[in-house]
Amino acid sequence: MPKFRSLAILGPTASGKSTFAIKIAKKINGEIIGLDSRQSYRFFEIGTAQPSKEQLKEINHYMIGCFDPYKSINAGENAKLTKKYIKKILNKGKVPIVCGGSGLYYRALTKGIFDQSSTNNKIRERLDKEYQDNGPNELIKKLKKIDPEYSKLIHPNNKKRLIRALEVFEITGKPLSEHFKNQNINKDYDFYSVLINWNEKFLLSRIKHRVKKMLQNGWLDEVKNLMLNFEIDKIVPLDSLGYKDIIKYHNEEINLQDLEDKIILKTKQFSKKQFKWFKSEDINFTINIDESFESNKIVNLIINKFQN
Repeated sequence: MPKFRSLAILGPTASGKSTFAIKIAKKINGEIIGLDSRQSYRFFEIGTAQPSKEQLKEINHYMIGCFDPYKSINAGENAKLTKKYIKKILNKGKVPIVCGGSGLYYRALTKGIFDQSSTNNKIRERLDKEYQDNGPNELIKKLKKIDPEYSKLIHPNNKKRLIRALEVFEITGKPLSEHFKNQNINKDYDFYSVLINWNEKFLLSRIKHRVKKMLQNGWLDEVKNLMLNFEIDKIVPLDSLGYKDIIKYHNEEINLQDLEDKIILKTKQFSKKQFKWFKSEDINFTINIDESFESNKIVNLIINKFQN
């Protein structure tokens, strides 16, 4: 009888998490739950690297392409839905495999989200206006002063998390990182967690290849369709990597090469933040991969670790 009932495949963008998870799911009778704050939205298939239609047919997936672009969902709500699907998969006699790159969503799932602080709409609206008027730089400076630890983990363009961190401090007088440290491990779900860690040089090569491929395979049209069919300023996941840059391209503010370079750089920076976050979590096994990797060996190694 395996010690753990659920598996978590974690890692930065372009680390091949979904591919590994699908191969593992086929071998251990698993089903996959997406743990990504952007892959859960409809009409964002290419830019958020959602599993392909073929992959979705191979293995049951949950929390992929299921929300309207106007819907806002937080980490606590995501955790509740994920737990519901974990129970559903376990009741089918299968193995739940949580797969994604959102460190905050993983923490909410395994440790819960603190509930000492309520939301204050007045504070949030003021911070939101400050962000809209002046951009993220001033708010990032504030966050660095009150919570230098958390400021290193979020991207300046992640308006929602930036504002939330400042809001929590104003309400509670404590930085968000301190609240996180006081959280307890959720023992209802016995995850075996695997962190995918690529050689930095090879990960950059993968990022470059992926960005080029996404731009060639319809990402530009995906964003154009969003611009034509939605109130663009009200779309919740618009701050996902690359989308606002592609809007600038469509508005003829930057050329295609500059666009590609920008997205590659931002993706590289973001992947470092993702990995740094996961290193602060309780990870059972970190698998270090370089260009000599063999996919099937990695899959078998993860399965062996999980089951033994």
